[in-house]
Amino acid sequence: MTKVRRYTLKTPAKPAKQYRVQYSEELNSEQLEVVMAGDGPMLVIAGAGSGKTRTLTYRVSRLIEDGVDPSQILLLTFTNKAAREMLSRVEQLVTIDTRRIWGGTFHSVGNRLLRQYADAIGYRSNFSILDDEDAKETMDSAISSLGIKTLEKRFPKGDVLLDIYSYLINTRTPLELHLEENFPHFAIYKEEMISVFRRYKDRKREANAMDFDDLLINWKLLLDDHPDIAEALKRRFRYLLVDEYQDTNKLQAEIVDGMAALRRNVMVVGDDAQSIYSFRGASFENIITFPMRFPDAVIYKLETNYRSTPQILQLANSAIVHNRFQFQKELRAVRGDGPEPAVVGVDDVFEQASFVAQRILELRDEGEKLSEIAVLYRSHYQSLELQMELTRRLIPYEIRSGVRFFEQAHIKDVMAYLKIMINPRDELSWKRVLKLYPKIGEKTAADVWSQISSGDPLHQFLSGAAGFSPPARGVAASLDSLRSVLRPLNSEGMRRNPSESIRLVVEKGYADYARSRFPNAQARLDDLEQLSQYALRYDDVNAFLEEVALANPLAGEDVAVVGPEDEKIVLSSVHQAKGLEWRAVFVIWLADGRFPSQRALRVPGGIIRVPETAVAEALAVMLPDTTEKEIIIPGEEEERRLFYVAVTRAKQELYLVFPVMARDRGGMDVLMEPSRFVRELPPDSYEKWVIGSE
Repeated sequence: MTKVRRYTLKTPAKPAKQYRVQYSEELNSEQLEVVMAGDGPMLVIAGAGSGKTRTLTYRVSRLIEDGVDPSQILLLTFTNKAAREMLSRVEQLVTIDTRRIWGGTFHSVGNRLLRQYADAIGYRSNFSILDDEDAKETMDSAISSLGIKTLEKRFPKGDVLLDIYSYLINTRTPLELHLEENFPHFAIYKEEMISVFRRYKDRKREANAMDFDDLLINWKLLLDDHPDIAEALKRRFRYLLVDEYQDTNKLQAEIVDGMAALRRNVMVVGDDAQSIYSFRGASFENIITFPMRFPDAVIYKLETNYRSTPQILQLANSAIVHNRFQFQKELRAVRGDGPEPAVVGVDDVFEQASFVAQRILELRDEGEKLSEIAVLYRSHYQSLELQMELTRRLIPYEIRSGVRFFEQAHIKDVMAYLKIMINPRDELSWKRVLKLYPKIGEKTAADVWSQISSGDPLHQFLSGAAGFSPPARGVAASLDSLRSVLRPLNSEGMRRNPSESIRLVVEKGYADYARSRFPNAQARLDDLEQLSQYALRYDDVNAFLEEVALANPLAGEDVAVVGPEDEKIVLSSVHQAKGLEWRAVFVIWLADGRFPSQRALRVPGGIIRVPETAVAEALAVMLPDTTEKEIIIPGEEEERRLFYVAVTRAKQELYLVFPVMARDRGGMDVLMEPSRFVRELPPDSYEKWVIGSE
């Protein structure tokens, strides 16, 4: 009998795709997995310094090499510069004209789309885009057209209203709730504000103009209210990639979800541990609930860090692990060992400034470039003492968190009151102060000055010499308000107490002025409180003013520079430092109540709306069994993320500095605890430095 053997013919294996770019050689395994991943929703958790931009760029290149039409790729970034740099790199990699790729910010892409579909929402395609100044003028016009006298009753100015209006649109927050939580002093104007917002919208439409927020809200309108257009938009883009997804607001996330609803080829890239912009309207909920909104999403993690030493990353990992609401991750270093991070306790803010300045000079002597050194802090006001110390030691610096402390408008406003007390013939200070009051502009201020300058201006003013016959409507009341501030200031006791003088000016009217005039009024009032604290060192207003005046010119371009002229250390808030890096980083004011901020601890750090019980269980949160759940995230969690961002800016050396003592409002010394974020660190993750004196 013949034996039978079965033989199977196999389908020939397809030869491996030959790519122009050597992806496996140019990317690490984590990046390669993301770049080569197939279709479907993807969440890429990109840790600090892990090559996020490189991964996005190579993903776009790979899609094009696989035959995807560049015009079907939409890349959304947070700056047009970032988009240009990515697309320029793509062009180098695959030698195509990347102008066909839709790349840019949400606003720039919204603008391009709305030009095509403007008529569907009642606009002409040649609509104008209002810049910030145009929008402010339009809002001011809306206010005045309703007969609202902003100066007479401290109704918010146009730019403050714009800030409120923009927040409402981008976060989908009701006006009443926003006022209650952030602007309680404006609650009485709620109905008037609603009327102003309506008039503002009407004015824009009449002018065939959109502001920046309209570019998003109208894009969303096309997706929601125009099915045919929505279908076309969803089909137009086969692949959607979003950078810095943790910084998106509610409206932007809704746009992304809408655009991805049909093809579902959406890749969002971000780091939940670096979500720190809730005050700007960014929603932590967007990234943390992405897998809930796209249950079939694949989660990838980039945990290989190319920036920092193992010692710095050990500390960073130990810090963020205490956050409950996050995607677990552990950064691993590529670089070799470096020095242990230092935790430095100092007596007070002045010793803190001395330590930082001295250590900066030592680092420079050791060969470190000044431009590779940064000092980071929670809030801009925390840089005051350090700015003064750096100036005294002729250490050049630049400020990324705002203008130099004493050059800020609100600081100069309050200092002008003190200057009048010491030199009543200071015409500039008189006019600056006068113009802070309702109904007083340049001409009226000049008229007042001409009336009081013939004798002792302060005596003339307080005695009522600055009057008008007949009194201009509202001016007399404003002059009386100013007298009510200057009279108590004009005493021997106040001349010996610059700190209390500053506080008096703020409490007797300047705080109300700031709240109605500046969108960031609270930050400015924090600056003034710190100025008052700094002035506690002086028992004479004149001595205080002299020191500030003599030190301040040195803070400009005349500072003595050792080495290249453009070499300066950087002072920055942590918020402004995100995305940047330096070889040596000092994080200062690490005391509880300052970092974390006491104010931030009092408010929730966001809300997660959980659609199903299983997700809640995955987050280890015990909740009632209902169809929809809301989890309130403690404010402490965003503050800890802010600390994490701060420490991951350092490449080689990291110094965590906290003052043990501070002054309260009464000038008494109070003991401060180190920041809870420092206390949480394992003892083996840092070296403790003890400060002594010669």
